[in-house]
Amino acid sequence: MNNSQKPLDSLNVFSFKGIQMQTFHITWITFFFCFFGWFGIAPLMKIVKDDLGLTKGQIGNIIIASVSATIFARLLIGRLCDTIGPRLTYTWLLVFGSLPVMTIGLADSYESFLLFRLAIGVIGASFVITQYHTSAMFAPKIKGTANAVAGGWGNLGGGITNMVMPLVLAGFVGLGYSNPQAWRYAMVLPGAMLLIMAFVYYKFTKDTPMGNYSEIERDTTTQAKGSFISAASDYRTWILFLAYGACFGIEITFDNVAALYFSESFSCDLKTAGLLAGVFGFMNIFARAVGGIVADKVGSAYGMRGKGWLLAGLLVLEGLGIILFAQTGSIAMAVMAMLGFAMFLKMANGATYAIVPFIDAKNVGSVAGIVGAGGNLGGVLAGFLFKSETISYAQAFIYIGFAVAVIGAITALIKFDKKQLAETNSALSVA
Repeated sequence: MNNSQKPLDSLNVFSFKGIQMQTFHITWITFFFCFFGWFGIAPLMKIVKDDLGLTKGQIGNIIIASVSATIFARLLIGRLCDTIGPRLTYTWLLVFGSLPVMTIGLADSYESFLLFRLAIGVIGASFVITQYHTSAMFAPKIKGTANAVAGGWGNLGGGITNMVMPLVLAGFVGLGYSNPQAWRYAMVLPGAMLLIMAFVYYKFTKDTPMGNYSEIERDTTTQAKGSFISAASDYRTWILFLAYGACFGIEITFDNVAALYFSESFSCDLKTAGLLAGVFGFMNIFARAVGGIVADKVGSAYGMRGKGWLLAGLLVLEGLGIILFAQTGSIAMAVMAMLGFAMFLKMANGATYAIVPFIDAKNVGSVAGIVGAGGNLGGVLAGFLFKSETISYAQAFIYIGFAVAVIGAITALIKFDKKQLAETNSALSVA
């Protein structure tokens, strides 16, 4: 095997040479546009609410629907990555996911809008493929950093869509369409981008540095039947499942409600609320990567146990930050508190997937799928709080903050036996 067919042992984000870096960049860019499809409607919900006459409880159900389908999709997608490969899995996900995005404008009632939002949620499974594919392209000592950068830059789409979609809507209004018409036409754009990225992904990526699964010899004897069972039988997979629910689950919840929260709590107009919500997502350009980089450094010095303690500490700090955010009385203080807990949250995202590839090296896709599904379950459970007619949004954030801190304490229980610590440290030191 020549060097061009090996996983890279360093990450040069300015390089586009080789199938490894080409795949890396296409993967995070595709994930970025998936967020436009997944959450493109979120910053427009104020207009959708008025157009369809939605109640607070119905909006809560819509938030839950937007992330609930992803739970099951991520479990399936992880298995598909292990079997047919990330290239085909991503291509088909993009093609099928584009359809409800482009046609959600046909919804004319709460019930039909809810069903479209449920179907769109499947796009969220793109994250599992992104992490799986990045893991395949990089050596063990740099996986955490590469995963965090790819995930973070992709998650950036969740913030940019909050900034851009109100402008897209304003563009249609400027062409003479009314608000109820404009939000429907606006969603055609992110759907079309998903179709374009499906072609790009199929044409210009490979499953592994050595080639596509159909072109290389692979040992599939254990993967065919036992990959999910093997991954699910390790308790550490489920602790990471909880941890990711406490960080990424809260991130997608905040992506869903932030614009509406700022609009209704501080009387912001739609563009200002979208901008403030977008700042939260924009931090992914560096914060998640920082989490992965720090985790890799800690792993080199203290092994996997050190990574576990780092993740636990980040979650506790995130929880405390959310509680502070919920009790701010001015928009300036709210933004400052948001930036604080966002930093810990996004670092925790990166730290989580710096651990995932080492739980079960033979079944990374299944582990990534289960942990990724945990992120969406966290979003679903948080959504029930925002649905309640008796709990204010601020109170919901306080409850979430306490829950996140408790999960942080649970995460500190992750243990690795001495043999596995030695194997992992050896893998991390491979040049």
